[in-house]
Amino acid sequence: MREFDAVVIGGGPGGYECAVKLAINGLKTALVEEDALGGTCLNCGCIPTKSLLHSAGVYRQALDGGQFGVNACGVTLDYAKVISRKDAVVSRLVKGIALLEKSHGVEVFNARGMLSDARTVQLSDGETLKARRAVVLATGSRPASIPVPGTQLAGVVDSTGLLEMKQQPERIVIIGGGVIGIEFASFFSAIGTGVTVLEMMPSILANLDPEVSEAVASRLKKDKVKILTGVRVTGIEEGLKVCFTDTEGKDGFAEGDVVLIAGGRRPNSGGIGLESVGIRTDRRGFVETDNLCRTNVDGVYAIGDLNGKMQLAHVASAQGQMVADHIAKKPVAELNLNRIPSCVYTTPEVAVIGLTVQQASQMGFDAGTGRFDLLGNGRALTAGLNRGFVKIVFDRKTDEILGCHIVGPGATEMIASVAAAMEGGVTVSALGRAVFPHPTVSEAIMEAAHACHGICVNAPGTGG
Repeated sequence: MREFDAVVIGGGPGGYECAVKLAINGLKTALVEEDALGGTCLNCGCIPTKSLLHSAGVYRQALDGGQFGVNACGVTLDYAKVISRKDAVVSRLVKGIALLEKSHGVEVFNARGMLSDARTVQLSDGETLKARRAVVLATGSRPASIPVPGTQLAGVVDSTGLLEMKQQPERIVIIGGGVIGIEFASFFSAIGTGVTVLEMMPSILANLDPEVSEAVASRLKKDKVKILTGVRVTGIEEGLKVCFTDTEGKDGFAEGDVVLIAGGRRPNSGGIGLESVGIRTDRRGFVETDNLCRTNVDGVYAIGDLNGKMQLAHVASAQGQMVADHIAKKPVAELNLNRIPSCVYTTPEVAVIGLTVQQASQMGFDAGTGRFDLLGNGRALTAGLNRGFVKIVFDRKTDEILGCHIVGPGATEMIASVAAAMEGGVTVSALGRAVFPHPTVSEAIMEAAHACHGICVNAPGTGG
């Protein structure tokens, strides 16, 4: 039996960063990972999809260069090379994590880990690890399936399977209009694949501000993506014919060379010993924790997708570092999930944080908004990417920033400044007093802050 101060099960963003932070805090730490370090995010999620989307963006820039006076002839896409580049990026980062763990003295065990009690982890290779202080569960999630006939047919894949494909399909049917499905729709439409999206909700990206969802849908339709909302998939037949029923009870179908099931993700909570230790889960399988990620069993924590609080890599990382400090008996602050941004890497990009105006009003805030359209942003216009907006939601009584919703170039980078402002308690007025550099797309944040109080000089007025 090997003894450590802490044992972390799962080497995704939450787990590997938690292990490093534990080591920085002076604790002897073991990290257990049965597959490649980096978890879903690095190996079959965030990083590989962004690599694909970047390749698609370069391809589209080459095709569309004429409007900027750059004429390229014979532009083609080498799909196999796009995939090999994605694999190379992933491989490099996986190796980097291994070196990172080693440099901090974290001992990595390439095996499956299972709790045999609250302080003991049994490995699949027969070794046993003892944790003197705590065990951190960071086993992540996996793609969810859908309960309809035909999902076992060849050519029906989840996001992991799609990323492993070496040939570009001519047509793809995507079941699910959430973030995963819509990012793949954006990628495939950009490289010339015919795309059909089937979504059960009344709109794609249904959890976002309606104006944001509509902006993305409008661009996808412009790119010839067929979007069918309010439809329920009833089965997949031979020949990859996806059958569905709409809200009026009418039947229809969509056909593709590949069918992607993008219906969300489920926690990897089975087979890790939760039952034997008495750790509580909800009906969906997510481990129940408090705001410090503590389970109902003393000394056992659950972070990241496993606890289901917010299924984002950066949330897992933040939780992992918070837990590492808590285990080391350092003062910690609970994460405020309303101050954590979410991003969608479509064209145009989407980034949101906090509440929509509808949510804020329902919660009793005297909610107001300030909006600035990128049609009036010089930098966006120079890039030919001036379709989008910045919308800030604020409390009229306190001037508190309650949320921000950005559609446009660089949205996923710009949202960080709003997150920092919200975390620091900066008011809308104070955000508007900050002088943003010109010409930048980020100026739109300042302009939206001005618009909250009707003092935006670069937006059309109503006359007087």
